[in-house]
Amino acid sequence: MTIPERVAAKLDELPDKPGCYLFRDRRGRIVYVGKAVSLRKRVRSYFRPSAWRRAPPKLRSLIGSVSDLDTLVARNEAEAILTEGRLIKEYRPRYNVSFRDDKQFLHLRLQPTDPFPRFELCRVRRNDTARYFGPYASAAAARVTLDFVEKQFGIRHCAPARPDAATHRHCHNDIVRHCLAPCLGSVSTETYRDRVEEACAFLEGRRPAVLDEVRERMRNAAAALDFETAAALRDADRHLRNVVRQRARQLAEPSPRPDEALVGIREIAEALGLKQPPRIMEAYDISNISGSHAVAAMVCFVDGRPRPQRYRRFRIRTVVGSDDPAMMAETLRRRFGKSGPSAVPDPDLVLVDGGIAQLRAALRELRALDRAHIPVAGLAKRQEELHVPGKRTPLRLPLDSPALKTLMRLRDEAHRFAIGYHRLVRNRALAVSALDRIPGVGPARKRTILQRFGSVQRLRNAGESDLAATPGIGQALARAILADLRPPEPKPEDGKADDARNASES
Repeated sequence: MTIPERVAAKLDELPDKPGCYLFRDRRGRIVYVGKAVSLRKRVRSYFRPSAWRRAPPKLRSLIGSVSDLDTLVARNEAEAILTEGRLIKEYRPRYNVSFRDDKQFLHLRLQPTDPFPRFELCRVRRNDTARYFGPYASAAAARVTLDFVEKQFGIRHCAPARPDAATHRHCHNDIVRHCLAPCLGSVSTETYRDRVEEACAFLEGRRPAVLDEVRERMRNAAAALDFETAAALRDADRHLRNVVRQRARQLAEPSPRPDEALVGIREIAEALGLKQPPRIMEAYDISNISGSHAVAAMVCFVDGRPRPQRYRRFRIRTVVGSDDPAMMAETLRRRFGKSGPSAVPDPDLVLVDGGIAQLRAALRELRALDRAHIPVAGLAKRQEELHVPGKRTPLRLPLDSPALKTLMRLRDEAHRFAIGYHRLVRNRALAVSALDRIPGVGPARKRTILQRFGSVQRLRNAGESDLAATPGIGQALARAILADLRPPEPKPEDGKADDARNASES
């Protein structure tokens, strides 16, 4: 048995983690998709001489056809199973026989050609014009997700393809489900479709801030003693984080092959009017919540593929409040200024996450740093518009173009990196609080208290009985905590005390 050089080189770099592996033939076609608890052990087992000697004819044929392989790392085996099913359904590898029937997990289906598109549950993922989201290993999670996106984004729930006033006669979804009611003309078709696109972006994991809003509403409901609403939001938050955020991070598409990435780079050069394809591209993204714990991230792609050793993270130092353009300017100043990494070469393209405001801020800063020769573009999430200097209207590349896919992959990687750093900074800030100095309040109790009340300030305003009802606290500890957090009431001065005593005696 002779192992191809490309395969042999990758066998030594396989991670000892769960995930999926994809075998490709000489033409680059995926011929087999598998999942493993350990990618290193499972994939390497195919290419052992002993395994080859004992393998049945079908397995020998598979191994003999492998010319290259790709891997996808998952967080656990369950996610690897979901990824395997999705990839098999998408690529239809010739050596796969499982998952080929249509008895599979639930999906969310959207038909974009409908006058007013809506989401629906389905189990069959067909090769049609519809958009599919999933699969969801838990039916409950799929139904919670459907209910949430309908209410959160105002998506209609009724079944008719063309709803009208007659459809609304016995419908109260605009009241009880926050439906935008496009059938009544409450919103324009363009506005409704924009909300549908936002819902799709959320399901694809490109709107993680929505999940933070759910958790904040849960905390507010708990602080208002509306425990029924808080419990419902808690369950929704758990399901949504499992099926949206993890899928966005773990179930991403495989990295493009080198030839596919180079095609995207060449098309980027044509679209932006560059003299040569941008081999080195850097993308920048800002992450903050109303200006708090503001951070920025920079990621780098070389020849269309991530280069993690060149990633950078920044804590925003000079900007107060929520001002993303100013934060973008500070980030570029620190990247390309005198304090920046001088050994790192300048990129062939700088991509900023945002619209015209972020683009102008980046251009001003690069001109001030004598880096005006570096091409800059901005990719806005809304309609995936590409803002280019010197053009009044943004470019809208075809959604299936390799250029846009490459830019979106670069932008989304910067967004993922920035979100992860922001979460780390925020959690570190929460770890240091006024509760740390109180005897009897350890990390577990502090976490429980902050999850219940949201902040130390709300805790100060809470009642002793409310705090005592928190699991693991009790009446005595609640009294000690509030006594430590609340300032002592001012005592009356001596003269005022004497006046009060004389008045009572008289």
